[in-house]
Amino acid sequence: MKLKYLFSIAALILFISSCENDTKPLNKDQSINGVVAGHDAHSYSNTDEIRTKHLDLELDVDFEKKTIYGIARHQMERLKDTDTAIFDINGPEIQKVTLGKKGQEKETDFIIGTMQEFIGQPLSIKIDKNTEYINIYYKTTENAGALDWMEPELTEGKKHPYLYTQGQAILTRTWIPVQGTPANRITYSADVTVPVELLALMSASNPQVKNPEGKYHFEMKQPIPVYLIALAVGNLEYKSLGKNCGVYTEPEMIDKAVWEFEDLPKMIRAAENLYGPYQWEQYDVIVLPYSFPFGGMENPRLTFANPTLIAGDRSAVSVIAHELAHSWSGNLVTNASWNDFWLNEGFTVYFENRIMEELYGKEVADMLSLIEFQELQTEMAQLDQEDTHLKLKLSKRNPDDGMTSVAYVKGAFLLKTLERDFGRQRFDAFLKRYFKDHAFQTLTTEQFKTYLEKNLINKTDIKFNVDEWLYKPGLPKNCYAVSSPRFEKIQALAREFANGKDIFKKPAKKKGKKQLPALSRDQYVPQEWQAFIRALPKKMDPERLAIVDEKLHFNNWGNAEVATEWYVLAINSNYTEIRPDIEKFISKVGRRKFLLPIYTALNDNPQSKQWGLEIYKKYRNNYHPVSIATMDDLLDYKP
Repeated sequence: MKLKYLFSIAALILFISSCENDTKPLNKDQSINGVVAGHDAHSYSNTDEIRTKHLDLELDVDFEKKTIYGIARHQMERLKDTDTAIFDINGPEIQKVTLGKKGQEKETDFIIGTMQEFIGQPLSIKIDKNTEYINIYYKTTENAGALDWMEPELTEGKKHPYLYTQGQAILTRTWIPVQGTPANRITYSADVTVPVELLALMSASNPQVKNPEGKYHFEMKQPIPVYLIALAVGNLEYKSLGKNCGVYTEPEMIDKAVWEFEDLPKMIRAAENLYGPYQWEQYDVIVLPYSFPFGGMENPRLTFANPTLIAGDRSAVSVIAHELAHSWSGNLVTNASWNDFWLNEGFTVYFENRIMEELYGKEVADMLSLIEFQELQTEMAQLDQEDTHLKLKLSKRNPDDGMTSVAYVKGAFLLKTLERDFGRQRFDAFLKRYFKDHAFQTLTTEQFKTYLEKNLINKTDIKFNVDEWLYKPGLPKNCYAVSSPRFEKIQALAREFANGKDIFKKPAKKKGKKQLPALSRDQYVPQEWQAFIRALPKKMDPERLAIVDEKLHFNNWGNAEVATEWYVLAINSNYTEIRPDIEKFISKVGRRKFLLPIYTALNDNPQSKQWGLEIYKKYRNNYHPVSIATMDDLLDYKP
């Protein structure tokens, strides 16, 4: 790091102090991508004065040193007179900064400010009145929370290393110096060098075969927020699923993935029929290794997916529908800050459910909604009241704190309630126009409210409690209610079993009727079995649970949603016989949604607490830093 001399210290202090507030309004003529620009509570960047318009990356991926050597060439747009451009970093080692086009560069001064938890540090760069290009030379460090460097033994093929990134919410700054606010959208390009035996992919235009020199060029011509910049490098193979979609995986998984995601072209058509054309040209899915901390991540043109979606029965494809829906809600129209996160996820859960209804019927879609609604009710009971608002207050907090089912499911049920009150036809027309009017823009909750009232509510005599939904805790009384006769039936079956009835006994044959089979797993879909498990007492006789495993084999089901529900019940019930199955599951699966309830149950039960901690220590390094941070905090583990 070079520090020739300090500059604009007073200005920098004033700037940092202004970040105490969630936003700092600008003049009306200073807007970025449709939203009035201001200082994001999770970014030091002065995008109200000068902003990145295009980012050109030069990246050299070194697996031996687990380091990316990079040059981030920012093409800037000036909105105000300023002598400083401020970027966000949280880990990268800055080697030098230059101004000017490539080949015509002149080194400039920079200072790196004080580290703030979660947010990182401001990288303040001295510029002049003619500055258009800022080039930041850097290398990543072991503190790059976005990067998961995987040894070959943690991959499916066991022969080659693997690297992938996870940028949401504010982790892109851990491997690229950026202006890290979602309010600013940029285009980007990249030249990436990797080992010749590996394929590199990004959230951009992608190759489908390996380059013999290990060199790849990428273009993302549609403007995106920087959290959607993504990179994956591994021994990968591609197979097409349709004219503009396909799947990448390690060769060992490709056939299973192709079968599992066969309906992807139908999903794309269903989504376009609902809310307008897909505007990202290509839609591919990459199935990552098991350490990936989420079910999916909506990186444009290339959804990152967890291999737990390959359940063997297409029972987890709603996650793909969810990530596809993000191509409209989240990627096309984006939350302006992480306080407005529900605008990304609430819309997407609603849209996902509509896609599932279109393809598989309302009965299945309703069951998926009920499962999510149950999870919302459980989680809201554990959250502070402030955190059950749709509009959040995350200043001085990790934006990941807002990634709860409130944003996802309460947000979706706001839209379901609007659909019910105003009618599906009218509401669909509203949403179609919403996506068209705000394409490639960012929005605040307040801007959405204004648009909603102007274009839907005020055009009718219907009264709607918008503020209660957005700014008040819990669920309003007018919340849309989902019901499912199939759930009611399976829940009654669970109660009968809990009361001692032998539900697995073959029913007696009735005269003149066809003989009914004994109860089997195939008679119900996974969502029904989730409802069955949830309807059982939270703690049961282990011998009764052993009967269920003998008949239904929940202990080794490919559907990870059902397996997780079962493992939690087993832990709470001290059903220790399936500990080997639990260990096998959490040694492999790094998806935070599954790890968190399992480790929570282990930690809360005195008879399993020590075993759970031993297991965590054993497999901790198999997980992504995002999952590790959550589990370390849960278990109060300090390595």
